[in-house]
Amino acid sequence: MLIKAKTLKGYKLNALDGEIWKVKEFYFDDQYWAIRYLVADTENWLIDRSVLISPHALIAVNKDSEFIDIDLTKKQIEDSPSLDSDKPVSRQYEEAYYGYYGWPAYWGGPNMWGSYPYIVRDRDKWKESKQSEKAWDPHLRSTNAVTGHNIQAKDGEIGHVEDFIIDDESWAIRYLIIDTRNWWPGKKVLVSPLWIERISWHELKVFISLSRESIKQSPEYSEESLLTRDYETKLHRHYNRPGYWFDDQTIRK
Repeated sequence: MLIKAKTLKGYKLNALDGEIWKVKEFYFDDQYWAIRYLVADTENWLIDRSVLISPHALIAVNKDSEFIDIDLTKKQIEDSPSLDSDKPVSRQYEEAYYGYYGWPAYWGGPNMWGSYPYIVRDRDKWKESKQSEKAWDPHLRSTNAVTGHNIQAKDGEIGHVEDFIIDDESWAIRYLIIDTRNWWPGKKVLVSPLWIERISWHELKVFISLSRESIKQSPEYSEESLLTRDYETKLHRHYNRPGYWFDDQTIRK
């Protein structure tokens, strides 16, 4: 299921033994554009620390009831490695975090989820990373922080990032929702991370390998739009780009 990050924000989080409050934001890496952590807003519980939940622990998203089931107990979360709320997520922290839960490291292989293109939840099917598979260094970004970044097409600015569309099976970011109100009032369009050339974090700008005119003529996205495979096929056909559903193992080089 494809769902907006802002829609998920505020969903209740249900641990195995009770509710742990709500979704606050997400951290994703800028190589595969995959969600690496859900950040929980725990209010008066676990004060002054960020509570991160890996997609490895996310069992199901219930859109009708607006909650996400988590395969962890409150005690497991409380005893997990602590991360100060004002500090970035370091590799040292991630190694301690993944070691604590015993999950296979997503940075330890050539695919979106390390040795696998998808999240493998069955521990009996996990395998050790091959020595030839070099680990890579992820750079985590906040969906809240990237929202508002300007979009730079090949021939000029075109809008800004309004939201992200997430696949709740692979937890990949499939599209960025681009608001083009300053150029074409009211129109919103979708851009795949596959079409991004680079990001200037200093300039707060996303550079994409598309022209302004091609974006203008692309299928319009609206809040009422259903992100069906038919719509996605038309979008990719417009840009003459293959769909991610044909090769779902990599987002970036």
